Amino acid sequence: MEGQHYKNHSRIAPRAYYTGILLALAVLILAISYSCNLAGDWHGMLLPLLIAFIGLGMILIGHYARAFALKAQDRAIRAEENLRYFVLTGKLLDKKLKISQVIALRFAADEEFVDLAKRAVEENLSNKQIKEAIKNWRGDYYRV
Repeated sequence: MEGQHYKNHSRIAPRAYYTGILLALAVLILAISYSCNLAGDWHGMLLPLLIAFIGLGMILIGHYARAFALKAQDRAIRAEENLRYFVLTGKLLDKKLKISQVIALRFAADEEFVDLAKRAVEENLSNKQIKEAIKNWRGDYYRV
């Protein structure tokens, strides 16, 4: 397996992103189009509308499940990088660092982590700029 670096570090789970969302969208669209064909028959529209709400619910559940998991991972990364910074310097990370900056800093090796964290605060580097500035990439193989 090739080592992780800037150009290949992002990951996507196609079955979760594309297949699940496409299936839920198909259910939603088919249910709405079927209920439009039954425009005058309120009794016949009950089932297609119920299925449409189920499709919408599937989309919302998929979205929020991913958003909540990412938020939990972001909090864990912040804690891990704060601990790493404390071990290396005896101080906590600067509170001015945004979570996106901390997440980008996790890829930096220990040798450049402290200096890059200071630079990120002083120059207000974006997460992309931080990742591009990393010379010795430290892979994160656990984030999904």
